[in-house]
Amino acid sequence: MKKLSDNKIGKLEISVANKVLKSGKLSDFYGSKSPNFYGGKYVKKFEEDLSKFYNSKYAITVNSWTSGLVAIFGSLDLEKGDEVILPPWTMTACMASILNWNLVPVFCDIEKNTFNIDPIEIEKKITKKTKAILAVDIFGHPVNVIEIRKICKKYNLKFILDCAQSPYSKYKGKFSSEYADVAGYSFNYHKHISTGEGGAIVTSDRKIARKLQLIRNHGEIVVEEKEKHNHHILGFNFRLGELEAAIGIEQLKKLKKIVREKQALANYLNKYLTKFKGIITPMTTKHYTHSYYVYGMRLDRNKIKTTKKTIDNFLKSSQLPIATRYQSLYKANILRNRKFLSRIFKTKKDTDRYIKKNNPVNFKNNEDLNNYEYLGIGLCDYNFKKNDLKKIFDKLYRFWKDLD
Repeated sequence: MKKLSDNKIGKLEISVANKVLKSGKLSDFYGSKSPNFYGGKYVKKFEEDLSKFYNSKYAITVNSWTSGLVAIFGSLDLEKGDEVILPPWTMTACMASILNWNLVPVFCDIEKNTFNIDPIEIEKKITKKTKAILAVDIFGHPVNVIEIRKICKKYNLKFILDCAQSPYSKYKGKFSSEYADVAGYSFNYHKHISTGEGGAIVTSDRKIARKLQLIRNHGEIVVEEKEKHNHHILGFNFRLGELEAAIGIEQLKKLKKIVREKQALANYLNKYLTKFKGIITPMTTKHYTHSYYVYGMRLDRNKIKTTKKTIDNFLKSSQLPIATRYQSLYKANILRNRKFLSRIFKTKKDTDRYIKKNNPVNFKNNEDLNNYEYLGIGLCDYNFKKNDLKKIFDKLYRFWKDLD
């Protein structure tokens, strides 16, 4: 059982990488006004391919999806203290990208069946300061794009979608990213497809796309007088290299096949796990498709006659690659650091109120999953075959059948 990153790169990627190396142009961005402000030929080709693939007018590559998130929040004309609603059951980059601009991350509990942000809970979190929703297609199942889009339209909010784990997930035949104002994908080493590190932002909003292009390449250095609305942009070096882009062009061609393989593994587990009393297998909501970055399971506490800690101890002692916990971002120490929070909040009272809101008791589903119910196996972490999964879950079953 090999790490997927050990054998994800094939002959085509090696061939095109050699072409880039022989050319001597590992990056071809210029930080001044010129056609190469937008990158070299492989970056431009990769963006063209991504735009066509995801049915978006624009695709902007970046050197990581974290950079992409930072760039997105810099492109939306948000102000210090504005609030962004997001799930706590996600990677810390989501929170960090918001805090980077002195915005306020407002956490919202999740649905147990999909592990995604709960639209019903979102409306309870909206205030006059709310300006955007950052939803995350966690584990590969899309968020409820229709309900979240309705909420955004009702309250005039921007809909940002993190599709890092859902590169081929759809609702009624359209990619989940097509329902958002701006969305993006990750290409780091343990995603479905990889350029080592890297990411891409997709949008059909011309103004957002232009600001993203500026932020990616040092901001206002090339802004002309006719672009007065884009003055005073804080830019960074978020540029993707030619080598990564060339590899990405070849990797994108494989994406559909790779996701189908993950779906086949998930279907196999769905059938195999029927003999495990008390395990709830992942669900896929009607009209949605799942990319299965993680195969997320739940324990039925009414049927399991043992503690999750006992199960956790067995998994660790047996070295089985099954996780029992995920993130709870409202517990992050930075969100209790008063000196840090003083950058955002004007008064001690405001800071205290925010810290109080991030109490775990306010996130029942997230807490229940982590403390009592969640089990997950990363289908993209290893180059799993069905027989590999059978060996893992056979070993677990020998322990499981004696739980009664």
